[in-house]
This record gives sequence, structure tokens and C-alpha cells, in this order.
Amino acid sequence: MQRFVCEQNIVHFERLLNETADPTVQSTVRALLASAKRQLALLNSAASGADATPLEQRRRHHGDADTIRRQFQPEFDTSPHPYMLLDPGPGLVIVDINAAYATATLTNRADVVGRSLFEIFPDNPDEPLADGVSNLYSSLRIVGETGQAHAMAIQRYDIRNPDGVFVERHWQPINSPIHDTAGHLVYLLHHVEDVTAQVTART
Repeated sequence: MQRFVCEQNIVHFERLLNETADPTVQSTVRALLASAKRQLALLNSAASGADATPLEQRRRHHGDADTIRRQFQPEFDTSPHPYMLLDPGPGLVIVDINAAYATATLTNRADVVGRSLFEIFPDNPDEPLADGVSNLYSSLRIVGETGQAHAMAIQRYDIRNPDGVFVERHWQPINSPIHDTAGHLVYLLHHVEDVTAQVTART
């Protein structure tokens, strides 16, 4: 029911945006639309993640996932580029992050592994138009459905510092699938580069 309400609200708000020229109304509706899209992304993420494969079929390939992970783990760990490994199933659980990702996102591995992606990286509540959650989920879903890597547009996605205060960040994200030898999706690989300095220099 919640998903249906969100979907209907999105349609309604998008129609309102097209129908009104009042800047005040547009501003309010944009914030409502962003909130509805965020809520829908959170609901879908919790219910199905980014993988349309039936749960029982995913479980049968768990051993393959462990083998594949051992193969790329050394390169993952030592890469100077920020990487996060996700379980594509319900909740989009964080499987691992490398040291570069921890540094870039002001987190540490022990605090994030095993937790839901959007629990660790929510939208900034002080930014009513924040669309990091909805856009990232959309990209991960595209990867899950197509089996192809997806490069997102530069995305503002604020993160929390060690004091829990949100700080502005802009990223260039690329999301990629990792399949087993039979072609089953076993992981999602999230790669980001912090482009905050370049973006803020242009403004």
C-alpha cells in the first residue's frame, strides 16, 4: 500500500509541476516530489534490493559469491579508488568497503559492513530537494535489471562527518554488476570519485 501511495503521489506531483507557473508552488511541489521518490526508493530497496532474481535462486549461488569475492578481494582492498561492495538483494546490504572508500566517505569498515546502504548513507534532511537516495537506487536497479554497468551523472550526495553533521559532497558514481560463471548477479560494485572541489569551483 505504501508503495502504491508513493507511486500515485509521484504522478500527482509531476503533473502539478507541469501545470503551475507559480514559483512558490513549484518549490513546494519539487520538495514533495523529491520526498516521494526517496520514500519509494527506500521501500523498493528494503523489499527487493536491485536484483529481480527469486530469493531461493540467489541462495543457491551464495557459495559462488564467496569464491568470486576471494578472487578480487586483494585488488579491491589495495585500490586507491573508492569502492563499495553491495549485496544486490533486499536491503542492499553493504558487504565491504575499501580503505579509499572509507576515507572518502568519512566512515570506517567496522561501522558499515552488514548494514543497509541507505541506513548508512541517507539523504541530508536539511536539503528538501536531495535526490541522492532515489538516483542511486535507480542506477543500482538499472544494473540489476540489465546486467550492465551504469555511469551516473555527477551527483550531490552529502555525507555525515564523525560528529554526525552533514557535509556537502559531489560524486561521480559508476555502478557495475559482478556475475558468477553462470551469469547470476552476485554483487554490485559501487565506485565513486569525489568531485566536490571541481563542482564548487564552477559555482
